Amino acid sequence: MKYGEMTYEEIHGAAQQGWLAIVPTGCTEQGGPHLTVDNDTWFAEIVCQAASEKASSDFGVNSLVLPVMPFGPTTEHKSFGSGYINIPVELHESMVYFILKSLAEQGFRRIVVWRGCNAHNLRETVERFNRDYSRKSRAYLPGFPYHDIWCRLGDPDNPGGHADAFGTSIALYMRPEAVRKEKIANPHNEEVDWNDPDLDFSRYSRTGVIGDPTAASAGLGKKLWEAVVGEVADVLCAIAEGKKHSRL
Repeated sequence: MKYGEMTYEEIHGAAQQGWLAIVPTGCTEQGGPHLTVDNDTWFAEIVCQAASEKASSDFGVNSLVLPVMPFGPTTEHKSFGSGYINIPVELHESMVYFILKSLAEQGFRRIVVWRGCNAHNLRETVERFNRDYSRKSRAYLPGFPYHDIWCRLGDPDNPGGHADAFGTSIALYMRPEAVRKEKIANPHNEEVDWNDPDLDFSRYSRTGVIGDPTAASAGLGKKLWEAVVGEVADVLCAIAEGKKHSRL
């Protein structure tokens, strides 16, 4: 299911057979004092890989997952001084566009862009690609299921936003060795204006954490992870079968 582990002939065959192509986009940025700076990149990649496998095994929908893009715009984290690689928005969007273009040229008719950061607004990029390549291919930019899953399985009164109980729980379940457990703490952050064009997390949180991660646990992470993989697999199936879905 991994694009990078196949030969060009195998990739050609997958495209000709109507497989989906999945483009995970990540970012490198601070994850508070307890999560590593690759957390969002790691999460985007493993979600795509696990959902791809589930869609294939449960529904017969096949897909190839591209290597994850580890860098993107991350200006909201620069004030913490280190742990970020900040890519200009226009360069990031151009890279995504030309990845989509390359896949369309190879014969992939349906392409899914799965973001590792909700702040990366790639809607215009996807719409531009769909206008330019409407006869060859179509790209999809699904909405995140994470908040709804958290409200259903976690605590809706602790909504979070970054390095929060949702993400920390999944990290504790999937790769506990990467979590600095002794540094998990409630930042008591201010309410964030997510529509601020000059968003800077340091204005709202001393540690960069948005939300209370002390509610996290590996047990909760297991439930959240299974729900996430299931819902993303459902999205992949809807795209492959041309059906409507609330995330599309």
